[in-house]
Amino acid sequence: MCVGSELPCITLEAGTRLTFTLQTRIYQGHWLVQEPEGPDPSLVYRPEVDPEEAKNKGGFRNYTSGPLLDRVFATYKLMHTHQTVDFVRKKHTQFRGFSYKKMTVLEAVDMLDGLVDESDPDVDFPNSFHAFQTAEGIRKAHPDKDWFHLVGLLHDLGKILALVGEPQLPVPPQWAVVGDTFPVGCRPQASVVFCDSTFQDNPDLQNPQYSTELGMYQPHCGLENVLMSWGHDEYMYQMMKFNKFSLPPEQV
Repeated sequence: MCVGSELPCITLEAGTRLTFTLQTRIYQGHWLVQEPEGPDPSLVYRPEVDPEEAKNKGGFRNYTSGPLLDRVFATYKLMHTHQTVDFVRKKHTQFRGFSYKKMTVLEAVDMLDGLVDESDPDVDFPNSFHAFQTAEGIRKAHPDKDWFHLVGLLHDLGKILALVGEPQLPVPPQWAVVGDTFPVGCRPQASVVFCDSTFQDNPDLQNPQYSTELGMYQPHCGLENVLMSWGHDEYMYQMMKFNKFSLPPEQV
């Protein structure tokens, strides 16, 4: 990756265009993100955490207990009630204009200073810190895969959808942006978070076309033909496709 190279455009809202320019520098053959000087800022929010100690993996993604569980459950309940085939198709129409606003990657990361993900059971600090933590964690684990470091930094930038709005395009609620994605148009699988307790009021499950195991899909139709719930993951994926992003498809 070249120093100061420009990444493709990204969109926020219908008609919202962003050009992300990742400013980098080269050190011993590897590119490095220009991070703020000083200690990891997320430690301000978690002063008890030893930065040299990795958290026990069994402690992550705990959806059965914890101080944030009520907030997390409420977010998924709203998501699993309102994410329908019709809702997702409308969001594709609304948000895939790719023509409104430009900003650099680090400007978008800075925007995430204002977002605490209400679906995340592990963290209660701004998502901007999570972006750098992820990129740095990947860099340490895979120092030879610079594209992977970039993916770590970018992976949650679609959450800026929850922060940017216009009078005619109000800011979406978090349940329409954050959280794990899942296929719509078929019966939710057991692997979906809170599957047994959050889908009861989803109208698609009262529709015979959408309420079976395969729903509106044919066997072996391929993931590219599956309509996923709308949120930051689907948004970033569609943005990268639209802009012919240079990462290989399996990394997108």
